[in-house]
Amino acid sequence: MTGAPGRSSEGHAPRHFGFTASTSVLIANMVGTGVFTALGFQAVALHTGAALLSLWVVGGVVALCGALAYAELGAMYPHSGGEFVYLGRAWHALLGFLGGWVSMTVGFAAPIALAGIAFGRYLSAIVPVTPLSASLLVVALIVGIHLAGLHAAKRFQVLITGTQLALVTSFIVAGLTFASPVPIDMGWDEVGRGGAWGEILSAPYAVSLVYVSFAFTGWNAAGYIAGEIETPHRTIPRAVVASTLLVTVLYVLLNLSFLRTVPLEVVAGKVEVGALSATAMFGARGGQVMSAIIAAVLIATISSMVLGGSRVTHAVAASLPQWRVLGARGADGVPRNAILAQGMLILALLLTNSFEQVMLYAGFTLNLMSLLTVLGMMRLRRTAPVAERPYRAWGYPVTPLVYVALSLWTLGTLLSERPLASLAGLGTVLVGAVIWRAAGGRR
Repeated sequence: MTGAPGRSSEGHAPRHFGFTASTSVLIANMVGTGVFTALGFQAVALHTGAALLSLWVVGGVVALCGALAYAELGAMYPHSGGEFVYLGRAWHALLGFLGGWVSMTVGFAAPIALAGIAFGRYLSAIVPVTPLSASLLVVALIVGIHLAGLHAAKRFQVLITGTQLALVTSFIVAGLTFASPVPIDMGWDEVGRGGAWGEILSAPYAVSLVYVSFAFTGWNAAGYIAGEIETPHRTIPRAVVASTLLVTVLYVLLNLSFLRTVPLEVVAGKVEVGALSATAMFGARGGQVMSAIIAAVLIATISSMVLGGSRVTHAVAASLPQWRVLGARGADGVPRNAILAQGMLILALLLTNSFEQVMLYAGFTLNLMSLLTVLGMMRLRRTAPVAERPYRAWGYPVTPLVYVALSLWTLGTLLSERPLASLAGLGTVLVGAVIWRAAGGRR
Protein backbone atom coordinates (compact mmCIF):
# COMPACT_ATOMS: atom_id res chain seq x y z
CA MET A 1 0.00 0.00 0.00
CA THR A 2 1.57 3.24 -1.06
CA GLY A 3 1.71 6.31 1.13
CA ALA A 4 1.30 6.60 4.87
CA PRO A 5 -1.59 4.85 6.50
CA GLY A 6 -4.74 6.90 6.41
CA ARG A 7 -3.31 9.68 4.28
CA SER A 8 -5.64 10.99 1.61
CA SER A 9 -4.63 12.55 -1.63
CA GLU A 10 -6.26 15.94 -2.10
CA GLY A 11 -5.14 16.59 -5.66
CA HIS A 12 -5.93 20.15 -6.66
CA ALA A 13 -9.06 20.55 -4.53
CA PRO A 14 -9.36 24.11 -3.17
CA ARG A 15 -10.65 24.86 0.32
CA HIS A 16 -13.96 26.48 -0.60
CA PHE A 17 -16.45 25.23 2.03
CA GLY A 18 -17.02 27.81 4.79
CA PHE A 19 -19.21 27.44 7.89
CA THR A 20 -22.52 27.87 6.05
CA ALA A 21 -21.69 25.47 3.22
CA SER A 22 -20.18 22.88 5.61
CA THR A 23 -23.21 23.05 7.91
CA SER A 24 -25.48 22.71 4.87
CA VAL A 25 -23.72 19.50 3.84
CA LEU A 26 -24.02 18.08 7.35
CA ILE A 27 -27.71 18.96 7.75
CA ALA A 28 -28.60 17.64 4.32
CA ASN A 29 -26.70 14.41 5.03
CA MET A 30 -28.81 13.85 8.13
CA VAL A 31 -32.28 15.08 7.19
CA GLY A 32 -33.59 12.61 4.67
CA THR A 33 -35.11 9.18 4.29
CA GLY A 34 -34.67 7.95 7.85
CA VAL A 35 -36.78 10.47 9.73
CA PHE A 36 -39.68 10.20 7.26
CA THR A 37 -39.78 6.40 7.42
CA ALA A 38 -38.39 5.20 10.77
CA LEU A 39 -41.59 5.64 12.80
CA GLY A 40 -43.36 3.03 10.69
CA PHE A 41 -40.81 0.37 11.63
CA GLN A 42 -40.53 1.49 15.27
CA ALA A 43 -44.31 1.45 15.82
CA VAL A 44 -44.48 -2.28 15.10
CA ALA A 45 -42.95 -3.10 18.50
CA LEU A 46 -43.17 0.17 20.48
CA HIS A 47 -46.55 1.68 21.34
CA THR A 48 -45.99 4.53 23.80
CA GLY A 49 -45.35 8.12 22.77
CA ALA A 50 -42.67 8.55 25.42
CA ALA A 51 -40.60 5.62 24.14
CA LEU A 52 -40.96 6.66 20.51
CA LEU A 53 -40.03 10.31 21.11
CA SER A 54 -37.21 9.47 23.52
CA LEU A 55 -35.57 7.47 20.72
CA TRP A 56 -34.83 10.72 18.90
CA VAL A 57 -33.51 12.46 22.01
CA VAL A 58 -31.21 9.52 22.75
CA GLY A 59 -30.19 9.39 19.09
CA GLY A 60 -29.33 13.08 19.16
CA VAL A 61 -27.23 12.70 22.32
CA VAL A 62 -25.36 9.74 20.81
CA ALA A 63 -24.78 11.62 17.55
CA LEU A 64 -23.53 14.72 19.39
CA CYS A 65 -21.13 12.67 21.53
CA GLY A 66 -19.78 11.00 18.41
CA ALA A 67 -19.64 14.29 16.51
CA LEU A 68 -17.48 15.89 19.22
CA ALA A 69 -14.95 13.07 18.87
CA TYR A 70 -14.99 13.36 15.08
CA ALA A 71 -14.52 17.12 15.36
CA GLU A 72 -11.29 16.57 17.29
CA LEU A 73 -10.05 14.14 14.66
CA GLY A 74 -11.13 16.39 11.80
CA ALA A 75 -9.21 19.33 13.25
CA MET A 76 -6.14 17.12 13.79
CA TYR A 77 -6.23 15.60 10.30
CA PRO A 78 -7.96 18.05 7.93
CA HIS A 79 -7.91 15.71 4.94
CA SER A 80 -10.89 14.40 2.99
CA GLY A 81 -11.75 10.77 3.62
CA GLY A 82 -13.38 10.54 7.06
CA GLU A 83 -12.92 7.11 8.64
CA PHE A 84 -10.33 6.22 6.00
CA VAL A 85 -8.06 8.89 7.45
CA TYR A 86 -8.99 8.58 11.13
CA LEU A 87 -8.87 4.78 11.48
CA GLY A 88 -5.64 4.60 9.52
CA ARG A 89 -3.99 7.12 11.84
CA ALA A 90 -5.41 5.75 15.08
CA TRP A 91 -5.17 2.00 14.47
CA HIS A 92 -3.74 0.46 11.30
CA ALA A 93 -3.70 0.93 7.54
CA LEU A 94 -6.07 -2.02 7.15
CA LEU A 95 -8.69 -0.46 9.41
CA GLY A 96 -8.27 2.81 7.55
CA PHE A 97 -9.01 1.07 4.27
CA LEU A 98 -11.96 -0.79 5.80
CA GLY A 99 -13.39 2.49 7.08
CA GLY A 100 -13.12 3.95 3.59
CA TRP A 101 -14.46 0.75 2.01
CA VAL A 102 -17.53 0.75 4.25
CA SER A 103 -18.12 4.45 3.58
CA MET A 104 -17.90 3.84 -0.17
CA THR A 105 -20.12 0.77 -0.30
CA VAL A 106 -22.48 1.27 2.64
CA GLY A 107 -22.07 4.72 4.20
CA PHE A 108 -23.12 6.61 1.11
CA ALA A 109 -24.30 4.24 -1.59
CA ALA A 110 -26.91 2.53 0.63
CA PRO A 111 -28.39 5.75 2.14
CA ILE A 112 -28.46 7.38 -1.29
CA ALA A 113 -30.23 4.32 -2.68
CA LEU A 114 -32.74 4.43 0.19
CA ALA A 115 -33.33 8.14 -0.38
CA GLY A 116 -33.79 7.39 -4.07
CA ILE A 117 -36.31 4.63 -3.28
CA ALA A 118 -38.26 6.94 -0.96
CA PHE A 119 -38.10 9.75 -3.55
CA GLY A 120 -39.57 7.43 -6.17
CA ARG A 121 -42.42 6.37 -3.89
CA TYR A 122 -43.32 9.92 -2.93
CA LEU A 123 -43.07 11.28 -6.47
CA SER A 124 -45.07 8.42 -7.98
CA ALA A 125 -47.94 9.39 -5.66
CA ILE A 126 -48.37 12.67 -7.54
CA VAL A 127 -46.87 12.08 -11.01
CA PRO A 128 -47.70 9.22 -13.40
CA VAL A 129 -44.27 7.62 -13.23
CA THR A 130 -43.04 4.35 -11.78
CA PRO A 131 -41.14 4.64 -8.48
CA LEU A 132 -38.04 2.95 -9.90
CA SER A 133 -37.79 5.24 -12.92
CA ALA A 134 -38.18 8.30 -10.68
CA SER A 135 -35.43 6.97 -8.40
CA LEU A 136 -33.06 6.36 -11.28
CA LEU A 137 -33.78 9.76 -12.81
CA VAL A 138 -33.12 11.80 -9.65
CA VAL A 139 -29.83 10.01 -8.95
CA ALA A 140 -28.67 10.56 -12.54
CA LEU A 141 -29.65 14.25 -12.39
CA ILE A 142 -27.77 14.95 -9.16
CA VAL A 143 -24.70 13.04 -10.30
CA GLY A 144 -24.74 15.27 -13.40
CA ILE A 145 -24.83 18.44 -11.26
CA HIS A 146 -21.81 17.32 -9.23
CA LEU A 147 -19.91 16.43 -12.37
CA ALA A 148 -20.44 20.00 -13.63
CA GLY A 149 -18.02 21.62 -11.15
CA LEU A 150 -17.22 22.41 -7.51
CA HIS A 151 -18.87 25.81 -7.32
CA ALA A 152 -22.03 24.68 -9.10
CA ALA A 153 -22.32 21.78 -6.66
CA LYS A 154 -21.71 24.01 -3.63
CA ARG A 155 -24.27 26.63 -4.69
CA PHE A 156 -26.82 23.93 -5.44
CA GLN A 157 -26.20 22.31 -2.04
CA VAL A 158 -26.67 25.53 -0.04
CA LEU A 159 -29.83 26.41 -1.99
CA ILE A 160 -31.46 22.99 -1.73
CA THR A 161 -30.58 22.64 1.99
CA GLY A 162 -32.18 26.02 2.73
CA THR A 163 -35.27 24.85 0.89
CA GLN A 164 -35.15 21.57 2.80
CA LEU A 165 -35.11 23.31 6.20
CA ALA A 166 -37.94 25.65 5.24
CA LEU A 167 -40.12 22.77 4.08
CA VAL A 168 -39.45 20.59 7.13
CA THR A 169 -40.20 23.53 9.45
CA SER A 170 -43.47 24.16 7.62
CA PHE A 171 -44.42 20.51 8.01
CA ILE A 172 -43.68 20.67 11.76
CA VAL A 173 -45.75 23.82 12.26
CA ALA A 174 -48.68 22.24 10.42
CA GLY A 175 -48.45 19.09 12.54
CA LEU A 176 -48.14 20.87 15.87
CA THR A 177 -51.12 23.14 15.11
CA PHE A 178 -53.32 20.37 13.65
CA ALA A 179 -56.89 21.04 14.76
CA SER A 180 -57.91 17.41 15.32
CA PRO A 181 -54.89 15.76 16.94
CA VAL A 182 -54.72 12.01 17.56
CA PRO A 183 -54.53 11.22 21.31
CA ILE A 184 -50.98 10.16 22.21
CA ASP A 185 -50.54 7.54 24.91
CA MET A 186 -47.24 8.57 26.47
CA GLY A 187 -47.23 5.46 28.67
CA TRP A 188 -45.78 6.98 31.82
CA ASP A 189 -48.74 5.82 33.92
CA GLU A 190 -48.41 2.17 32.95
CA VAL A 191 -46.14 -0.16 34.90
CA GLY A 192 -44.22 -3.11 33.47
CA ARG A 193 -43.57 -4.23 29.92
CA GLY A 194 -46.51 -2.29 28.48
CA GLY A 195 -45.40 1.05 29.91
CA ALA A 196 -42.88 3.56 28.59
CA TRP A 197 -40.04 2.44 30.86
CA GLY A 198 -40.62 -1.20 29.98
CA GLU A 199 -40.36 -0.36 26.29
CA ILE A 200 -37.31 1.86 26.75
CA LEU A 201 -35.42 -0.99 28.44
CA SER A 202 -36.49 -3.61 25.87
CA ALA A 203 -34.61 -5.21 22.97
CA PRO A 204 -37.00 -3.70 20.36
CA TYR A 205 -36.04 -0.26 21.67
CA ALA A 206 -32.36 -0.97 20.97
CA VAL A 207 -33.23 -2.23 17.49
CA SER A 208 -35.30 0.92 16.91
CA LEU A 209 -32.23 2.97 17.79
CA VAL A 210 -30.63 1.54 14.66
CA TYR A 211 -33.31 3.25 12.57
CA VAL A 212 -32.63 6.46 14.51
CA SER A 213 -28.88 6.18 14.07
CA PHE A 214 -29.48 5.68 10.36
CA ALA A 215 -31.60 8.85 10.32
CA PHE A 216 -28.71 10.71 11.98
CA THR A 217 -26.20 9.29 9.51
CA GLY A 218 -24.26 12.27 8.24
CA TRP A 219 -23.23 13.95 11.51
CA ASN A 220 -19.71 12.79 10.61
CA ALA A 221 -19.84 14.08 7.03
CA ALA A 222 -17.48 17.00 7.67
CA GLY A 223 -14.61 14.52 7.73
CA TYR A 224 -15.39 13.38 4.21
CA ILE A 225 -14.86 16.85 2.75
CA ALA A 226 -12.37 18.16 5.35
CA GLY A 227 -9.74 18.69 2.68
CA GLU A 228 -12.04 21.28 1.06
CA ILE A 229 -13.14 23.11 4.24
CA GLU A 230 -11.79 26.58 5.03
CA THR A 231 -9.95 26.91 8.39
CA PRO A 232 -10.96 23.33 9.34
CA HIS A 233 -9.75 23.58 12.94
CA ARG A 234 -12.48 26.21 13.58
CA THR A 235 -15.12 25.40 10.99
CA ILE A 236 -15.46 21.64 11.57
CA PRO A 237 -16.25 21.77 15.34
CA ARG A 238 -18.71 24.64 14.90
CA ALA A 239 -20.44 22.98 11.96
CA VAL A 240 -20.83 19.51 13.54
CA VAL A 241 -22.21 20.84 16.83
CA ALA A 242 -24.60 23.34 15.24
CA SER A 243 -25.94 20.88 12.69
CA THR A 244 -26.39 18.00 15.15
CA LEU A 245 -28.26 20.12 17.70
CA LEU A 246 -30.51 21.65 15.06
CA VAL A 247 -31.34 18.30 13.48
CA THR A 248 -32.10 16.71 16.87
CA VAL A 249 -34.68 19.40 17.59
CA LEU A 250 -36.20 19.02 14.14
CA TYR A 251 -36.41 15.22 14.48
CA VAL A 252 -38.17 15.28 17.87
CA LEU A 253 -40.70 17.87 16.66
CA LEU A 254 -41.24 16.12 13.33
CA ASN A 255 -42.01 12.78 15.00
CA LEU A 256 -44.30 14.54 17.46
CA SER A 257 -46.12 15.94 14.42
CA PHE A 258 -46.46 12.43 12.98
CA LEU A 259 -47.84 11.09 16.28
CA ARG A 260 -50.38 13.93 16.51
CA THR A 261 -51.74 13.33 13.03
CA VAL A 262 -51.76 9.56 12.35
CA PRO A 263 -52.72 6.71 14.72
CA LEU A 264 -49.86 4.31 15.48
CA GLU A 265 -51.78 1.33 14.15
CA VAL A 266 -52.01 3.08 10.78
CA VAL A 267 -48.29 3.90 10.42
CA ALA A 268 -47.02 0.58 11.84
CA GLY A 269 -45.00 -1.20 9.16
CA LYS A 270 -45.43 1.60 6.62
CA VAL A 271 -42.59 3.39 4.78
CA GLU A 272 -44.51 6.50 3.63
CA VAL A 273 -45.08 7.95 7.12
CA GLY A 274 -44.70 11.54 5.90
CA ALA A 275 -47.28 11.09 3.18
CA LEU A 276 -49.76 9.51 5.62
CA SER A 277 -49.33 12.43 8.00
CA ALA A 278 -49.77 14.98 5.24
CA THR A 279 -52.90 13.26 3.96
CA ALA A 280 -54.38 13.28 7.46
CA MET A 281 -53.73 17.02 7.75
CA PHE A 282 -54.65 18.26 4.29
CA GLY A 283 -56.66 15.53 2.57
CA ALA A 284 -55.72 13.71 -0.63
CA ARG A 285 -54.68 16.82 -2.58
CA GLY A 286 -52.76 18.29 0.34
CA GLY A 287 -51.09 14.94 0.83
CA GLN A 288 -49.89 15.04 -2.76
CA VAL A 289 -48.43 18.51 -2.25
CA MET A 290 -46.59 17.38 0.87
CA SER A 291 -45.36 14.28 -0.93
CA ALA A 292 -43.79 16.64 -3.45
CA ILE A 293 -42.24 18.62 -0.59
CA ILE A 294 -40.74 15.49 0.96
CA ALA A 295 -39.39 14.45 -2.43
CA ALA A 296 -37.66 17.85 -2.66
CA VAL A 297 -36.19 17.34 0.82
CA LEU A 298 -34.73 14.03 -0.31
CA ILE A 299 -33.01 15.73 -3.25
CA ALA A 300 -30.87 17.68 -0.75
CA THR A 301 -29.95 14.46 1.03
CA ILE A 302 -28.93 12.68 -2.16
CA SER A 303 -26.88 15.68 -3.29
CA SER A 304 -24.93 16.02 -0.05
CA MET A 305 -24.18 12.30 0.06
CA VAL A 306 -22.98 12.23 -3.54
CA LEU A 307 -20.65 15.09 -2.57
CA GLY A 308 -19.22 13.34 0.51
CA GLY A 309 -19.20 9.82 -0.89
CA SER A 310 -17.25 10.74 -3.98
CA ARG A 311 -14.55 12.34 -1.81
CA VAL A 312 -14.17 9.15 0.21
CA THR A 313 -13.99 7.08 -2.97
CA HIS A 314 -11.31 9.46 -4.29
CA ALA A 315 -9.25 9.28 -1.09
CA VAL A 316 -9.37 5.48 -0.85
CA ALA A 317 -8.69 4.94 -4.56
CA ALA A 318 -5.73 7.31 -4.51
CA SER A 319 -4.04 5.09 -1.90
CA LEU A 320 -4.08 1.93 -4.07
CA PRO A 321 -2.08 1.76 -7.32
CA GLN A 322 -4.71 -0.50 -8.95
CA TRP A 323 -7.47 2.03 -8.23
CA ARG A 324 -5.61 5.22 -9.11
CA VAL A 325 -7.96 5.95 -12.00
CA LEU A 326 -10.77 6.48 -9.48
CA GLY A 327 -8.53 8.75 -7.40
CA ALA A 328 -7.90 11.24 -10.20
CA ARG A 329 -9.27 14.79 -10.06
CA GLY A 330 -9.96 17.08 -12.98
CA ALA A 331 -8.14 20.37 -13.45
CA ASP A 332 -11.01 22.07 -11.59
CA GLY A 333 -10.67 19.70 -8.59
CA VAL A 334 -13.75 17.56 -9.32
CA PRO A 335 -13.19 13.80 -8.70
CA ARG A 336 -15.32 12.83 -11.70
CA ASN A 337 -14.25 9.21 -11.95
CA ALA A 338 -15.11 8.68 -8.28
CA ILE A 339 -18.51 10.34 -8.76
CA LEU A 340 -19.28 8.09 -11.74
CA ALA A 341 -18.17 4.94 -9.88
CA GLN A 342 -20.36 5.86 -6.93
CA GLY A 343 -23.29 6.51 -9.26
CA MET A 344 -22.98 3.04 -10.76
CA LEU A 345 -22.99 1.41 -7.31
CA ILE A 346 -26.08 3.38 -6.29
CA LEU A 347 -27.91 2.29 -9.43
CA ALA A 348 -27.05 -1.35 -8.65
CA LEU A 349 -28.50 -1.02 -5.13
CA LEU A 350 -31.64 0.63 -6.48
CA LEU A 351 -32.22 -2.35 -8.73
CA THR A 352 -31.53 -5.15 -6.25
CA ASN A 353 -32.38 -4.32 -2.61
CA SER A 354 -35.36 -3.97 -0.26
CA PHE A 355 -35.85 -0.93 1.96
CA GLU A 356 -35.85 -2.24 5.54
CA GLN A 357 -33.07 -4.80 5.07
CA VAL A 358 -30.78 -2.19 3.49
CA MET A 359 -31.51 0.18 6.39
CA LEU A 360 -30.65 -2.40 9.07
CA TYR A 361 -27.60 -3.63 7.16
CA ALA A 362 -26.30 -0.09 6.69
CA GLY A 363 -27.10 0.89 10.28
CA PHE A 364 -25.12 -1.99 11.78
CA THR A 365 -22.07 -1.53 9.54
CA LEU A 366 -21.88 2.24 9.93
CA ASN A 367 -22.30 2.03 13.70
CA LEU A 368 -19.42 -0.44 13.86
CA MET A 369 -17.03 1.84 11.94
CA SER A 370 -18.06 4.93 13.92
CA LEU A 371 -17.53 3.03 17.18
CA LEU A 372 -13.99 2.08 16.11
CA THR A 373 -13.33 5.69 15.11
CA VAL A 374 -14.41 7.13 18.47
CA LEU A 375 -12.32 4.48 20.24
CA GLY A 376 -9.47 5.51 17.94
CA MET A 377 -9.77 9.13 19.08
CA MET A 378 -9.47 7.94 22.68
CA ARG A 379 -6.50 5.76 21.78
CA LEU A 380 -4.71 8.71 20.17
CA ARG A 381 -5.08 10.63 23.43
CA ARG A 382 -2.83 7.96 24.98
CA THR A 383 -0.50 7.08 22.11
CA ALA A 384 0.01 10.63 20.80
CA PRO A 385 -0.53 12.87 23.85
CA VAL A 386 1.65 15.70 22.55
CA ALA A 387 0.18 15.76 19.02
CA GLU A 388 -1.26 19.09 17.98
CA ARG A 389 -5.00 19.23 18.69
CA PRO A 390 -6.52 22.50 17.47
CA TYR A 391 -9.81 21.35 18.99
CA ARG A 392 -10.37 19.00 21.92
CA ALA A 393 -13.66 17.12 22.28
CA TRP A 394 -15.86 18.76 24.90
CA GLY A 395 -16.65 16.57 27.91
CA TYR A 396 -13.83 14.09 27.35
CA PRO A 397 -13.78 11.25 28.41
CA VAL A 398 -17.48 11.18 29.33
CA THR A 399 -18.89 12.09 25.91
CA PRO A 400 -16.98 9.47 23.91
CA LEU A 401 -17.70 6.84 26.56
CA VAL A 402 -21.42 7.60 26.31
CA TYR A 403 -21.17 7.06 22.56
CA VAL A 404 -19.22 3.83 23.00
CA ALA A 405 -21.61 2.40 25.61
CA LEU A 406 -24.79 3.10 23.64
CA SER A 407 -23.23 1.91 20.39
CA LEU A 408 -22.17 -1.40 21.97
CA TRP A 409 -25.68 -1.90 23.35
CA THR A 410 -27.27 -1.21 19.96
CA LEU A 411 -24.82 -3.38 18.01
CA GLY A 412 -25.09 -6.27 20.44
CA THR A 413 -28.87 -6.23 20.38
CA LEU A 414 -29.01 -5.94 16.61
CA LEU A 415 -26.61 -8.86 16.20
CA SER A 416 -28.90 -10.92 18.42
CA GLU A 417 -32.25 -9.75 17.05
CA ARG A 418 -31.38 -9.23 13.36
CA PRO A 419 -28.49 -11.64 12.72
CA LEU A 420 -28.80 -11.79 8.92
CA ALA A 421 -28.52 -8.02 8.41
CA SER A 422 -25.71 -7.84 10.98
CA LEU A 423 -23.76 -10.70 9.42
CA ALA A 424 -24.19 -9.13 5.99
CA GLY A 425 -22.53 -6.01 7.40
CA LEU A 426 -19.65 -8.04 8.82
CA GLY A 427 -19.39 -9.81 5.47
CA THR A 428 -18.95 -6.46 3.74
CA VAL A 429 -16.08 -5.66 6.11
CA LEU A 430 -14.50 -9.05 5.37
CA VAL A 431 -14.74 -8.48 1.62
CA GLY A 432 -12.95 -5.16 2.12
CA ALA A 433 -10.15 -6.91 4.01
CA VAL A 434 -9.71 -9.40 1.17
CA ILE A 435 -9.61 -6.60 -1.40
CA TRP A 436 -7.03 -4.67 0.67
CA ARG A 437 -4.79 -7.70 0.92
CA ALA A 438 -5.16 -8.59 -2.76
CA ALA A 439 -4.25 -5.01 -3.69
CA GLY A 440 -0.98 -5.31 -1.82
CA GLY A 441 -2.06 -3.55 1.36
CA ARG A 442 0.42 -3.68 4.21
CA ARG A 443 1.61 -1.63 7.15
